Amino acid sequence: MSLKKGALTFSKFVVSDPLPGDFASRFDARIKAGAFRDFFPENDEKSAGWTGLQDALDTEFAAAGHTVGDYRVFSLRIDRKTVPGALLRLRVREAERNLLAERGVKKLHREEKEALRAAVYREILQQTLPVPSLFDVCWSLAQGKIYFSSLGEKILQEFQDRFRETFSLNPTLHVPWLEALAAVGKENREPPEYLTKEPGREFLTWLWFKSEERNGRIDLGGGEEIGLFFVRRLVLESGRGDYAETVVCQGPHASLREGREALRQGKKIREARLALEIDAAEWEFTFKADLFQFQALKLPAAADDSGENEATEGEGLLLERIFLMERAVAIMERLFTVYMEIRNSPGWNAEAARIDSWANRKQ
Repeated sequence: MSLKKGALTFSKFVVSDPLPGDFASRFDARIKAGAFRDFFPENDEKSAGWTGLQDALDTEFAAAGHTVGDYRVFSLRIDRKTVPGALLRLRVREAERNLLAERGVKKLHREEKEALRAAVYREILQQTLPVPSLFDVCWSLAQGKIYFSSLGEKILQEFQDRFRETFSLNPTLHVPWLEALAAVGKENREPPEYLTKEPGREFLTWLWFKSEERNGRIDLGGGEEIGLFFVRRLVLESGRGDYAETVVCQGPHASLREGREALRQGKKIREARLALEIDAAEWEFTFKADLFQFQALKLPAAADDSGENEATEGEGLLLERIFLMERAVAIMERLFTVYMEIRNSPGWNAEAARIDSWANRKQ
């Protein structure tokens, strides 16, 4: 992410399960029970567990180092061993050659080859040093929100599994349109089509239109207005998997021209680099529409401290960074709420006509 300094990359989770009344007091014991242990069971490719945010070697969480204000902050450490494919092939070939010579035969059965390959793989794995990776966690117990510093599907799954095992709680990825679909399902209503066909991409496409409609100014309602600008990079796509067609637009002028042309061809925005302005503060980040994720979020300059403060000042800086991170997320969530209100209103047809006219307007 990193929570301590620099740009932030993260996915947001929510915990809807109610916490036991004594959960906060028992948190320390729970996280220590799930802490990282520096050992690898035989033939395992990875070892994972929780560590301190400030010190990756701190697995005892001295002096409740996981508590900052109302938040719990810590890291997930994953040490992983990998066996290079080229090395494995050479070592297997060498082992087969030696076995053939030892037996005085010219060919091995398929089962023998598979067993030999597995044995060679285990041998290399045991000799390989693990490579550690750290992923920061910021959890508000009161609000049931978690920010986790990864976008990768496998890492997100590892986090969810480890979290459930440690805390007996089920974190779910926060994706507003999926939550809207779930709400419709609970009411036994047929979901609207726009919630079932790339709703995140439609939302981001609408957001580009709203940004240009008033030169970057967007009304959030209640007298609040923000600035939102699409800067430097757009990724538009149609289809999925092997059938996906992707257009990447970079540069302020190229993105306007080429992006509009991609829209006319039926593509929608999968991700975009956004600049957000609230009063005198500025954020910049890449927004990934499919799962409502944030990449390389740059906070306002005041929060980008050198990190050379005393411990108390460091805690204050960390809380400020969390506050500013959450503010950017909250604005994007409010923008989605505005979009949903318009999308579900009788005025959507007129809005859609304006979007179509905008997309087809010549530069």
